[in-house]
Amino acid sequence: MSFIVAIDGPAGTGKGTITKLVSEELGLTNIDTGAMYRCVTLQALRENIKVNEEEKIVKLLNNIDIKLKNESGKLLVFLNDVDVSKDIRTPIVDEYVAKFAALKCVRDKLTVLQRKIGENSNIIMEGRDIGTTVFPNANVKIYLDASIEERAKRRYKQDIEKGENITYEEILENIKQRHILETQREISPLKKADDAILVDTTNLSIEEVKNKVIEIIKEKM
Repeated sequence: MSFIVAIDGPAGTGKGTITKLVSEELGLTNIDTGAMYRCVTLQALRENIKVNEEEKIVKLLNNIDIKLKNESGKLLVFLNDVDVSKDIRTPIVDEYVAKFAALKCVRDKLTVLQRKIGENSNIIMEGRDIGTTVFPNANVKIYLDASIEERAKRRYKQDIEKGENITYEEILENIKQRHILETQREISPLKKADDAILVDTTNLSIEEVKNKVIEIIKEKM
């Protein structure tokens, strides 16, 4: 019997950080579904495949191998047995990931993989449609949110620390465009599940968000 925690929300709300911290404290397996979509996007960009070239994307999906490994408290992402943990977090992938993630063939393939990962495991899975599509019967559903400006500030800080050459204005525009794409796409749009608990992280510290999420989960365990 598995115990599943679904964490959804837009980019820059702290999902990745919070999921990692909560997984460590509660002994749950951390699954970052966004990393999986980023792997598909990265491989498509490497092969110069455009979003409208569905046949090529389907072929890519049939030949791609994605593995997520938690090692020493750190999530490592492997694409075709190569560590791409840093490569999938670049501005170019940020720019295109929402477009590839909106494709039905991509979502269908990765949803199957995500459900398989969740079989007979105690997991905390974060993404955009975990509580609405991937695991609609999850034991706990949490929707993290924050103002667009705050989300852009956080992403800008992360990118500058990684040495990326990008402006706050570029990131703000990218996040605005991603939000439109993710909330208005036809297949599994980003939205709060009716039974999900909303946590607004705009004015909260990481520690405060972590404690709030743990409290919600413990009530259900």
